[in-house]
Amino acid sequence: MGAAGSSPLLRLGLSAPPRPRWLGVAALGLAAVALGAVAWRRAWPRRRRRLQQVGTVAKLWIYPVKSCKGVPVSEAECTALGLRCGNMRDRFWMVIKEDGHMVTARQEPRLVLVSITYDSDHLILKAPGMDQLVLPNEMPSSNRLLNCRIFGLDVQGRDCGDQAAQWFNGFLKTEDYRLIQFEKNMKGRQSRKIFPFLAQNYEVAYPDCSPILIISEASLTDLNTRMEKKVKMENFRPNIEVTGCSAFEEDTWGELVIGNVEMKKILACPRCILTTVDPDTGVIDRKEPLETLKSYRLCDPSERPIDKSSPLFGIYYSVEKTGSLKVGDPVYRML
Repeated sequence: MGAAGSSPLLRLGLSAPPRPRWLGVAALGLAAVALGAVAWRRAWPRRRRRLQQVGTVAKLWIYPVKSCKGVPVSEAECTALGLRCGNMRDRFWMVIKEDGHMVTARQEPRLVLVSITYDSDHLILKAPGMDQLVLPNEMPSSNRLLNCRIFGLDVQGRDCGDQAAQWFNGFLKTEDYRLIQFEKNMKGRQSRKIFPFLAQNYEVAYPDCSPILIISEASLTDLNTRMEKKVKMENFRPNIEVTGCSAFEEDTWGELVIGNVEMKKILACPRCILTTVDPDTGVIDRKEPLETLKSYRLCDPSERPIDKSSPLFGIYYSVEKTGSLKVGDPVYRML
């Protein structure tokens, strides 16, 4: 029996007539068209992700200790947990009560007066009327692990020791606060527990809701045209400040590319009384800029179950592709 797939002529011992050349050319043409279609389909998602520049990075901020002053940096690594510059990471330290609940400038407005500098091995904290506090970047493993609570969700922290606790207690005139540090092997708070309706799956250490907060300079300028007493960008504590766009244009951005980092919008940031703490005096006003923002920046009624009566200012982002970015980088919107 002949080989499987052989033609009837070959099985009879006769040779097949030569194939017309046009058939081979046609077959090659069809193959090329098919391969081209496959390549186009593969390239199609990339073709759709055209980039449009919407602004430029004006400033980058890292807030090592939650509610304390931010540290401006010229460049940073953007990790899944937020910005990092050397061993200084965004909101990897936090003040807590003895029962583990977080302490922020909502309860202790003078926390905003604590300034931070850093070198390769230490964070150096300074505050009015206090000697400086020098903290190692990593706490000894012999220090206690403490269970903490941020907006009702559990998270761990390594106790930073008695000297740090006494420093914060002395400055804030209390007796029962501790300083803790998040470690990279710890489990962060999951996005789906913070925002159950979200598709994005990410973790955060001690930030309120997301790894990155973006605000444009134009939005702050717009707000200040409506107020008697001007406020600063420091009232709103963004990680990335963008220039070169119109006021609240950031509301319309979805996915962004900055440097080689890709980010995806989570939602607009609902603002609270922390924005009413004067970053220069540590005095809480409890009214402005919230009252002015409420006059024109409330959410759509359909989003009221999420944002309630909080005005919106700034956009939360998740980090979809880690990398590095710097001041002066173009900010691209993916189309």
